[in-house]
Amino acid sequence: MQGRILVVGATGLVGAAATEHFAERPGWEVVTLSRRPPVGWTGSHLQVDLTDQDACAAAFRPGPPITHVLYAALQEEDDLEAGWRSDQQQQTNLAMLRHLLDGVERGGALEHVTILQGGKAYGSHLGRVPVPAKERWPRMPHRIFYWQQEDLLRERAAAGRWSFNILRPQLILGRATSSPMNIISAIGVYAAVLRELGRPLDFPGGGIYVTACSDSRLIAQAVEFCATTDAASGETYNVVNGDAIVWRDLWPSVAAHFDMPAGEHTPMRLAEEMPRQSAVWDDIVAKHDLQPRSMHDVVGSSWQTADLTFGFGKERPFDRLMSPVKLRQAGFPGCMDTEDAVLHWLRRLQAERVIPSY
Repeated sequence: MQGRILVVGATGLVGAAATEHFAERPGWEVVTLSRRPPVGWTGSHLQVDLTDQDACAAAFRPGPPITHVLYAALQEEDDLEAGWRSDQQQQTNLAMLRHLLDGVERGGALEHVTILQGGKAYGSHLGRVPVPAKERWPRMPHRIFYWQQEDLLRERAAAGRWSFNILRPQLILGRATSSPMNIISAIGVYAAVLRELGRPLDFPGGGIYVTACSDSRLIAQAVEFCATTDAASGETYNVVNGDAIVWRDLWPSVAAHFDMPAGEHTPMRLAEEMPRQSAVWDDIVAKHDLQPRSMHDVVGSSWQTADLTFGFGKERPFDRLMSPVKLRQAGFPGCMDTEDAVLHWLRRLQAERVIPSY
């Protein structure tokens, strides 16, 4: 047995993919942790709110000792961009990780922890970042909970004599409902609504720019690589698909997937306009016998993520690319085609009757 891994934030994009990945890998036992049980998961689960210190401590007292942790939990505020500068958000996310480590370390078996950061480590939410972003750059002096969590992790790992890694994905592709940063759900619901209204799939964003994504399945593979590769211990790695995309160039493939004509470049602030189409979505749910979820249940605040991702309101958004070289040089072989990945996750949502098939 390689270990018993605790997937924290199991209902999120990375957590859901990691749960599937490790459940299929020989030698791993999977325990999930989240505020609500993962859909379809029948294995061991800890239903815990990590902001509640007492509840977190109680959850681990009877539990089996944990050897490995993937920490993919995240608290976001309703206004995503404002939250990224919020002292309260920083304090909450730091406390969540501390409560988790307090509980897991009591078992006395901990060997390795992986936590996630992202492009904001390079200041991508503040303005232009040199291309490509590299892990060897010095820490930026901006305020973000990443640094507080990282400092805590290094301190606890040194004291507890266990190892850790930090992974930095870019825009994550996967399946999760009500996620604050699920571009796949936003694309799927947007396409379904426009199709129902008899409109082509117009591109709602801004100008052309080059960017990249991280498939959640690839991230799960990187988590296992780090957990089982001694030479990778203590390192920070970008984990990205390895290609680059322009969303407007990808749009015809998305339109074809939904059997729609690709439309024009028609800017639309999705966070404002799409909730106004909630009744149309309700009709789509009934018409196609989908899971009975409201538009908000499916997309959550990911309309904000979509507006940022597609560059709404910007004539020439900044190019955003993170270098995959360091992780490749460490021996990790994984890569994915982003166009294929987008279509894969749209098909998953269709197979699960979250969005309609055509």
